[in-house]
Amino acid sequence: MARRRTAMNARKPQNLLSMMLISLIVIMLIVTLKINCARLEEKKASLVSRQNYLTEQIKKEEQRTEEIEAYRQYTQTLKYVEDIAKERLGLGYPDEIIFEAQD
Repeated sequence: MARRRTAMNARKPQNLLSMMLISLIVIMLIVTLKINCARLEEKKASLVSRQNYLTEQIKKEEQRTEEIEAYRQYTQTLKYVEDIAKERLGLGYPDEIIFEAQD
């Protein structure tokens, strides 16, 4: 009986050391997870900000596309041809009088 108690008493320090090491490893894992979680939160905030910026850019480009399409349609009209002929070439209709300012 005395041998059993001595053997059990000898195991207690080993068990205590094992438990301490396991606890230390678990604590290190928790700290590592917390640090990585914080980094991921920062990255998420950065990506959300970038997504908002890119969404805004997409809206601006869509509006610009609409303006370009409207201008393209305007350039295919007779009104556009008349405006260009008057502005750049100084042309007009035969019964039209064109006044030019002197410098």
